This record gives sequence, structure tokens and C-alpha cells, in this order.
Amino acid sequence: MSADAPPDVAWTFVPYPVLIADASGTVRHANPQATRVFPHLRSGVPLAESVPPWLADGHALRVTAGSDEAAVLSGPVGERSFEAHPTVRDDGDVVWWLVDDTALRSAREDLRVERERTAFLAEASNTLLSSLNLERCMDVTGQLAADHLADAALVVAPRSGSRLPVVTCLRGGAPRRSWWDAGPAEVPGLEEALQGFPPVPSQWIEPSSAPDWVVPDGFGPVGSIVVTPLPGHGVPAGALILLRRSTGTVFSEGEEVIARLFAARAGAALSAARLYAEQSSLSQTLMRDLLPPALQQIAGVDFAGGYRPSKDNERIGGDFYDVHPGKAEGDASFAVLGDVCGKGLEAAVLTGKIRNTLEALLPMADDHQRMIDLLNGALLNSHHTRFATLVMASAVREAGSVRLRVTSAGHPPALIVRRDGGVEEAASRGTLVGVFPKAPATTTRETLAPGEFCVLFTDGLTEARGGPLGEEMFGEERFRQALSQCAGMQAEVIVRHVQMLIGQWVGSGPHDDMAVMVIGAPRAHHLSAVGGHTRGRFTS
Repeated sequence: MSADAPPDVAWTFVPYPVLIADASGTVRHANPQATRVFPHLRSGVPLAESVPPWLADGHALRVTAGSDEAAVLSGPVGERSFEAHPTVRDDGDVVWWLVDDTALRSAREDLRVERERTAFLAEASNTLLSSLNLERCMDVTGQLAADHLADAALVVAPRSGSRLPVVTCLRGGAPRRSWWDAGPAEVPGLEEALQGFPPVPSQWIEPSSAPDWVVPDGFGPVGSIVVTPLPGHGVPAGALILLRRSTGTVFSEGEEVIARLFAARAGAALSAARLYAEQSSLSQTLMRDLLPPALQQIAGVDFAGGYRPSKDNERIGGDFYDVHPGKAEGDASFAVLGDVCGKGLEAAVLTGKIRNTLEALLPMADDHQRMIDLLNGALLNSHHTRFATLVMASAVREAGSVRLRVTSAGHPPALIVRRDGGVEEAASRGTLVGVFPKAPATTTRETLAPGEFCVLFTDGLTEARGGPLGEEMFGEERFRQALSQCAGMQAEVIVRHVQMLIGQWVGSGPHDDMAVMVIGAPRAHHLSAVGGHTRGRFTS
């Protein structure tokens, strides 16, 4: 370039688009790079007639403000994006350097979208895993999908009987549960998704092929559909259907990827919730067999029992009791109360085995020692290393009194409470069960006059620690005094009284499993209901 060349000619060799405009908004110069970007850009032409409004208005603001306002402008030019950097010359003209930032903006937008998607997936994971309730998990899946991924979402669970459980949710709406009687084959890709096969790309699904019963009421024409499986733990957890209206955009490939990532998280949560529901149902079924039974009067003999596990959040443990009525009229009822070494579920499992074994041995209930020998052999031959203590009692009503046969196998002796408040120990003694090849025990016979009762209990009651200092044992003497005050009471009342006293004694402190059973000879009574179908009212 020669020394006498116009100064603006130097901009010709700059690799960026450059234009110069004066204070009136007239173009003074534009290099070839600038005219390629703005074809109408010429010297002497008003800037507003040759560049987009965002640049023309920014120039006017820059000249008027006389400051750094709008120091850097940015905006679209066709399908691309540019940044415009101003430099003010001494003569007041403004030189605008333009930099193509299309790729940078695209990268920023991709980063923003990716961050939003990552945040959504993290939120979805936390929300979905916050509950193990299956219905709530389906509701949350539908709501998240509708609010973040589509205009409407349908969560289809595996078939239950002849119908499909479905949760439908519109964007911004509440989930709605329903059942589909129709077959999944009517929805393209749904049958495969429910079987766990990979999803069919939305571009292959014709929106008009969706049956009316899939489209929510008032949704309008469907413009795009995504059907993706909800993968579970080795077994499909259902399928997710996403719908967009015809007035919206179709699902992009990236959006389908996010839908599948979300479906994977939702499927894992649904699978965990379904597994928990199944295990909970199974646990409840098993629990019913392990829980102590509700006791009542049998053949003129009062029975009542109470149980408190060592942990308040558990319902079962190592203490147990059962009462089995005699097979025929006049036969003795068989009662047993026991204590398995240990606490919690493992002890409860052995408790269940002992109870089932004793029930199977009921035909031998007349021979307590024989039952103990057979139970001892069964425990020795099992894989359990725990042992148990127990006390058996056979009770029959005879001429207003109750005849008892009591046998203790390594257990605290049964206590007999007379009408005058006297407390006696049953003389039976024996060896604990499940340790030695033999478990000898003695059987004693007792008679309960009307108003008297026999108490079977585990050592968790007498060894319960609490009191004013929290470390003193309740003790046998205090327990006997408490029973003495219950002379003449009904069996249920005695059990509740004992449980109340022990509960007050231990407070919120730790304690062992505690079980108590009362066998009582009722006073003379009459039934207050016609036909004798109630427990009746007892009178002296």
C-alpha cells in the first residue's frame, strides 16, 4: 500500500468484516469482508438501510450515549451470529469490527441444554428414588416426563390380569390413573417396549396411527410420538409414551436420547418400588404366621397374652406363645410360651420353626416330656445354633375349677396367683431345649379355683432395666407384688396391667423381648347377650 493511499483502504486487508459509520449513521467505508456479510453495504448509504436493526440501533445508541453503553453488540445475520466491537476514532467516526461467533454461541447453547438436561436427570433420580410406593412412583414418572420432555406422558405398567395399569399426565396437570383393556399391539412400538426391546425411533412412528384411547381428552392432533421401554432389574418395568401436539416441534434425536436416559432411571425406580411392594406383601404374609395369636376364652378357660419385641420398630422377635384348643369336648387346651436365644428376625425364624413343630406334635399333647424330646431332637438336627426355653401348660375346665399340667424346660417357673393374693411357684423344672442330647423335665399339676390364675412369662419382664436411675432390674419380687395386686381380675386386665407397669419401668430405654400369658379360671358368670355370642360380663 502506497504512502498516499486513503487511510480507510488499510481495512481492506483485515481478515474480519469492518465497517465505518459517522455520527449521522452514514456508512463511510466497508471492507470486502463486510460487504460479503452485508451485500447492501456501500459508502454513503445510511447504516439503517444496509445492516440488521440490532447493529444500526446499537450504533445510534453508541453515538448518542457517548459512553461504553452497547460497547459490544451481538445479533443474527441470516443463519449466523456475529459480535460487533466498536472503536471510536478521533474524528468521531465509529469503526465496527465484526466477529463470527456462530460456533461459540452454538457451543454455549449446547452446553446450556446439556446442563439443563443433566440437572433434570439428577432431579428426576432424586425424586423417583424418594419413595418406594409403586403408585406414587408411576405418578412422579408421568409428571416429570410431561413437564420436561413432552406435552403429555403415559406410563404403562406390565399387565395385571387382563388389563394394563396406566398413568396419564398432561404438561402442568395432575397424574390420572386408569386401566386399558385394549391390547398394546394397537400402539406402534408399545408391545415391544413392554417386552424390553429397544425403542422405535419417533420418525418411524406415524402420529395418526395412535389409537384414540391413547390420546388424552382435549389434547388435540398428535404431531410426534416416542415409545420407549422402562428397563427394570432384569425384567421390564413398563413403557413410557411421550406425545407432542401437531403445533409443536417433533422430537429430535437428542431429545429421544434424553427420554431413554430418563426412562432408564424411572424404570429402575419403578422396578425397585415393585420389588419392595412384592417383598412387603410377602413379609406381611409371613409375619401373620410369626406374630403371637389373639387369645380368648376357650372351653371355659380364660387365656390372654401380651408381647413386646426388643425393638419398637419390629413386630416379631424371639419370644412367643400359642394356645391350641382340645380336639374334642372335654379335652385340655394346650398352651406354650417360650424364649429363643437372640433377638430380631433370625430369632423369629427359629421361633416360627418351634411353633410349627409343636403344632405338629399336638396329638402327643398329653405327654409333655415326649413333645420336648421330639422338639429337642428337631433343633439339634437343624442348622440353627440357637437354643430355646419354654413352659407348657395343659388346661381343662372341671366343675368350675381349672386343672393344669405345667412343664418347664429351662424356663422361669410359672406363677400361680390365688384369690387371696398369694403367689406360688409351679414346681416344674427342666433343661433348655436344643443344646443337649436329652432335655429332661418334670410336670406338675395345679388347680385354679374361680378367680385364680397362672402366669407364664419370659425373663425379659423380670430382667427389664429402668426405674428412677434407669439401671435397676424390675426383678422377680416386684413382679410377684404386681401379680398379687391383680388377684380376682380378668386375664386380659392382668396382661394389660403387667405391660403398663413394665412399660413405665423401662420408659424409652433398651430392653429384651418380653412376653406374658395368663391362664385364668373365670368366676361364675352369665352372658349378657342373647345367644351367648359375646365375651359376657363377669360377676362375683
